[in-house]
Amino acid sequence: MNSHLKHFINGQWVESEGGTRHEVIDPSTEQPVTEITLGSQADVDKAVAAARKAFTTYSQTSVADRVALLERIIEEYKARIPDLAKATSEEMGAPVGFAAAAQAPAGLGYFMGTLAALKEFKFEEAVGKNKVVHEPLGVVAMITPWNWPLNQICAKIAPALAAGDTMILKPSEEAPSNAIILAEILDKAGVPAGVFNLVNGDGPGVGAALSKHKGVDMVSFTGSTRAGIAVAQAAAATVKRVHQELGGKAPNLVLEGADLGTVLPPTVQGVLANSGQSCIAPTRLLVHKSQVEDATGVVKAIMEQVQVGDPAEMGAHIGPVVNKAQFDKIQDLIQSAIDEGATLVTGGTGRPDGRNAGYYVQPTLFTDVTPEMRIWREETFGPVATITSYDGQEEAIDLANDTDYGLSATISGDPAAAAKVAPRLRAGMVTINGWSGGMGTPFGGFKQSGNGREGGKFGLADFMEIKAIVGAPN
Repeated sequence: MNSHLKHFINGQWVESEGGTRHEVIDPSTEQPVTEITLGSQADVDKAVAAARKAFTTYSQTSVADRVALLERIIEEYKARIPDLAKATSEEMGAPVGFAAAAQAPAGLGYFMGTLAALKEFKFEEAVGKNKVVHEPLGVVAMITPWNWPLNQICAKIAPALAAGDTMILKPSEEAPSNAIILAEILDKAGVPAGVFNLVNGDGPGVGAALSKHKGVDMVSFTGSTRAGIAVAQAAAATVKRVHQELGGKAPNLVLEGADLGTVLPPTVQGVLANSGQSCIAPTRLLVHKSQVEDATGVVKAIMEQVQVGDPAEMGAHIGPVVNKAQFDKIQDLIQSAIDEGATLVTGGTGRPDGRNAGYYVQPTLFTDVTPEMRIWREETFGPVATITSYDGQEEAIDLANDTDYGLSATISGDPAAAAKVAPRLRAGMVTINGWSGGMGTPFGGFKQSGNGREGGKFGLADFMEIKAIVGAPN
């Protein structure tokens, strides 16, 4: 078993003060794979104090210094991609090939995108005879999830370092080892002591302590809407900035007359990649009534070609979902769709054939899904897609927007026609004939998918304060 019982505070690996031991479970075997210590209030206090002290000097570093630091981090990160991929695969179940090709490089992409943004960012501008400047924000608490762990961690750390902030990271206790390796990367790259701190823990413990801490100036949270509400409530008493990327229930609006065999495979892949554990997975397919039968055949074939297998093995298969709670939630939603009258086309409840252990989910497709059903409303976070028919484009747009979430939306069909529909979809990102974002673009949601943005110059700005200087000489 991997053992990582210490926290990284003020440039050192230190013992916890009153923390409790926690076992991380390998979702493919249901057996412990890693042990960590869930931190205490004392650990949080120590990390916040280190970050506040370091902010005094790090906030005054030059842009050139921070550019050089990001460049060193990128080189160290590249050297550790195999280690990062292995840790991610073992703890959250991504197949090791996918972890090496997508999971680990996703974090690197945020460092590279932030570096490019930092080199071009305008920290100062004139407004009439006055001046407006962007300055470091302060101490940032970062609370991150397990589904794309390095992606979400680096989406916060990279702009915070670039902005001149200091930080305390609480990674998910479901997949902590990649963050521990990242701490080693940052240390080796020369991040000054106290600028980056890592305290392992769970949400009710370390997460809540960070959210309400008066020494924290901003909380950047990625996770469920339910947990995001708790973070915002805890942060309210100290009026700190709350920056959130929450849940999603993305539509895939298939335009009438679309070439289904061409446009559906790349967008349906978003439902299957990472075993469906992506907040931007375009799970709600909206198909014109004249093409429902054909679309069902295309998607059924895609689902049935997908192999489910051991994450330790190389291949194009998908692995298990992260833990028993997620497995049970997905099974419950699949059963609810059956009970509420949806038509099960392929997949269903239970593990795939031949699997009697591990949190493996069958790739599943439903048709005849309506907005009254739970599976339409609730984020499934598994390899499950639904098909709903529409009569005309106005109805399709209404259905696409009929969700409490607004993180992402996908349009499948003619790109020119899709570009005309995109402005009418209430989501922070609209993808056309694809499902993932682009480097340098802002990532974040509308409605209950959160507030704030990560990525490129937009993410960099969100990790800074804006100051007006009035009356200074030119």
